[in-house]
Amino acid sequence: MKSKRIKHHYLRFLVNLRTFNHWRKKRISDHSFMLIAAAIVGVLGGLAGSVLKLLTHSIENYLQRSDWGLKFYALFIFPLIGIILTVIYVKTFIRKSKFEHGLSQLIYSISKTGSKIPAHNTYSQIITSALTIGFGGSAGLEAPIAVTGAAIGSNTSLGFQLNYRDRTLLLACGVAAGIASVFNSPVAGMVLALELLLPQFSIPAFIPLLIASASATVIAQMISTEPLFILVTENWKIAAIPYYIIAGLMVGYFCNYFTKLNFWMSAQFKKLKNIFSRALLGGLMLGCMIAVMPALYGEGYVTIQELLNRNYSHMLDSSFFQQYSKNELWILGFAILTLFGKSIAALITVQAGGNGGSFGPSLVMGGFLGFIFAFGCNVLFGTSLNITNFIVVGMAACLSGIMHAPLTGIFLIAEITGGYKLMVPLMIVSAIAFYVNRKYNKYSIYTRNLAKQGTLLSLEDKDKNILANVAVSELLEKDYPLININTSLQECSKNILDTEKNIFPVVDKDGQFHGLLHSEQLLQELLHIKNGTSSGNASVRDIMQSSILPALISTPIYEIMQQMELKKLSLIPVVNRKNYFLGFITRDAIFNRYREELNKELTYS
Repeated sequence: MKSKRIKHHYLRFLVNLRTFNHWRKKRISDHSFMLIAAAIVGVLGGLAGSVLKLLTHSIENYLQRSDWGLKFYALFIFPLIGIILTVIYVKTFIRKSKFEHGLSQLIYSISKTGSKIPAHNTYSQIITSALTIGFGGSAGLEAPIAVTGAAIGSNTSLGFQLNYRDRTLLLACGVAAGIASVFNSPVAGMVLALELLLPQFSIPAFIPLLIASASATVIAQMISTEPLFILVTENWKIAAIPYYIIAGLMVGYFCNYFTKLNFWMSAQFKKLKNIFSRALLGGLMLGCMIAVMPALYGEGYVTIQELLNRNYSHMLDSSFFQQYSKNELWILGFAILTLFGKSIAALITVQAGGNGGSFGPSLVMGGFLGFIFAFGCNVLFGTSLNITNFIVVGMAACLSGIMHAPLTGIFLIAEITGGYKLMVPLMIVSAIAFYVNRKYNKYSIYTRNLAKQGTLLSLEDKDKNILANVAVSELLEKDYPLININTSLQECSKNILDTEKNIFPVVDKDGQFHGLLHSEQLLQELLHIKNGTSSGNASVRDIMQSSILPALISTPIYEIMQQMELKKLSLIPVVNRKNYFLGFITRDAIFNRYREELNKELTYS
């Protein structure tokens, strides 16, 4: 009875929504409605971000403040529990669609699935990331809330029957809202959405993003006014510029290390096919690391705040090495150990089956890098660098380098730390770190696999981007008679005179492709035979065009189009990997599809 009532209310909701859509298309312009929709997504994204923070921190505070007797053993087991609970939830409740984490799936959805995000991401990302990180998983909340916001934007657009262009914009609005709510940083949320998801920036996209980010920040501030970091920034000095440059180089090379470690770690964990074995191994490894380095527990922002407060010994508190917390060399060595421990722990958390992202760990690792550099220079070389300033710029630089998002790094750190006085050092260090890592890694950790699969759209070639979604198999023309390579010309003429085609694929008895036969060439040879100037025993093999190079069915459309342009061809035969003829792809078919794809954004899906 209850299920029938729920179904009845759901159907009634759909009817009302359809009625509303019909009304608003007549009464509200598309531009005006996008602003309303962006505000709705912003409010929902702000609520989602606030819920995620409250849930995660509630779990974390309860576990941290409870008296478990043997603290080290508790730290050892909690991350394992969190990862296993996450895996169980995914296996139990998300069975009809694949559960993915990270910003890569958002970039992929924009490129390949019409900006459609499965609806379960509006809540499943919150639950799984709260379990993972609340129980000590060494990852960040930012990627899960970005996916949550994207799912809210995508599914809101589907409910309002918006087209692909507007759905993509609302997806980005959801991401901006999620980031803005977690960090209380509206500008950074907007910049991240533009930099990572909407690189083809335009003014119409700017306004909805502003509204979504601002709305989310208002909601987040109403629920919790506690800032992520508390900092009074000091002015920077011209004399410190060489040190900022060196720090930028150091961060850039560390970003290169982390990027390579990310893909290596992913490959190692994929060798474990059983997800529970993966969770058990990863959880135990993570627990061991946290027991030795308690600063690895959870997001790690608490430790960064303590460093900003100049409480440098905090890293060693509650650890096996607490007795050395007043020794500067031990502090420096333990900071280096924690830095590399964080890079490994963050990746283990995600690869073992937990849900989190590299966004937060990038900030933490950057903070440690800045601290290690400045504190190390002061202790070892007697300099007087402002350690707080270097912690701040290190956070921005690491985020810039790892994510390939320098603007996001600069504005995010300036907002959440109040470090606008450090804008010039932020720009210098972020730019250097970005270009150093970009030198070794053309793609970020979010886009490398997509680029390898050919599903990443870039701005480097608009034609290539437009045709990236089109497979050769969709454009194949197969209604061409096949001609056997050993057929005599007289017999061949009987088979093709009644057809309207003027070109024919030549194959052997097994169907393997050998060349093309043109009707003009055949007729010319038949005239020679009739006039006695050519042998009557000639076969198709003797006159076919064998120099033509066929295209594989897996070849991207853009490459085929380039080949046609280069060789002035109107069509190209297509074969599979065993050289069996499959059909022709023509220039007209490609250009017709090209025009369709150009109009895709203006049509309703």
